[in-house]
Amino acid sequence: MSEWAMKRFWTEVAVEPAGDGHRVTLDGRKVKTPAKAELVLPTEPMARAVADEWAAQQDKVDPLTMPFTRSANSAIDRVTHQRAEVADMLAAYGDADLLCYRADAPEALVERQAANWDPALGWAEAVLGARLEPRSGLMHAPQDAAALDRLAGRVHDLGPFHLAGFHDLVGLTGSLVLGFAAAADWRSADEIWALSRLDEDWQAEQWGVDDEAAEEAEKKRRDFAHAKRFFDLSGPWAGL
Repeated sequence: MSEWAMKRFWTEVAVEPAGDGHRVTLDGRKVKTPAKAELVLPTEPMARAVADEWAAQQDKVDPLTMPFTRSANSAIDRVTHQRAEVADMLAAYGDADLLCYRADAPEALVERQAANWDPALGWAEAVLGARLEPRSGLMHAPQDAAALDRLAGRVHDLGPFHLAGFHDLVGLTGSLVLGFAAAADWRSADEIWALSRLDEDWQAEQWGVDDEAAEEAEKKRRDFAHAKRFFDLSGPWAGL
C-alpha cells in the first residue's frame, strides 16, 4: 500500500454499478489497485465501506486507516491470481487444527478445552460433514482423509473476495473449523475469537497478563473482526 500513498486530490467520492459489481470513483475517476487493476467490489455494501474510507482521508492518504480497501486490493491483485494455492494453504489447517491439539494436564485445562472446543468440532461434523478428532499432546496425528477432503472442497468453492476474508478468519485463529464457524455465524465473532484464545487466556490466568502480548492480541482481535465483516460484505455465502 505504501507504493500508492498519495495526497488527497478529490472532493467527491461516489459508488456506481460496474458490471456485476460496484466501483468507487473519486471526482469521477475510477479507483485502481496497486497492480493497476480496476477496484470493482462484488457488492454495493462493500463498495460503500471502501468509499467511506476514501471519503475519510485528510490531506494525505493513510493506508492503515483503510482496511476494506487493503483487503479488496489483496482479493483482486493476489487471491484472484493464486486462488487454488491460497485455498490449499487454508485447507491444510484442517490436518493441524487448533481445536484438535489438547493438553494432557492440568486437569482443569483439559476440561476447559473439552467444554469449549468439543461443541465446535461437533458443529463441524453435523454441518460441514467432517469429523476431526482431538489428540492429547503436540505430536501430529493425521486426520481422516475423507473429512479433510470435504473441508478442502468447501474452501475451494470460495470466490476471491470471500477467500481473502476467510484467509484471516483461519490464519488468525489457527483453526479451519473456527474459520468456517465464523463464516457461518455459528457464534458471534467475539465468542469465536475467545475460543481461539483459550490457551493464551489460561496462561494469563496462571502467570499474569503480559502487556505487550495483550496489546498484540487486541490488534489480532480487531483484524479478526474486520475479516469477518469483509467476508460478510463479500455477498451471500452458499457454503452450507
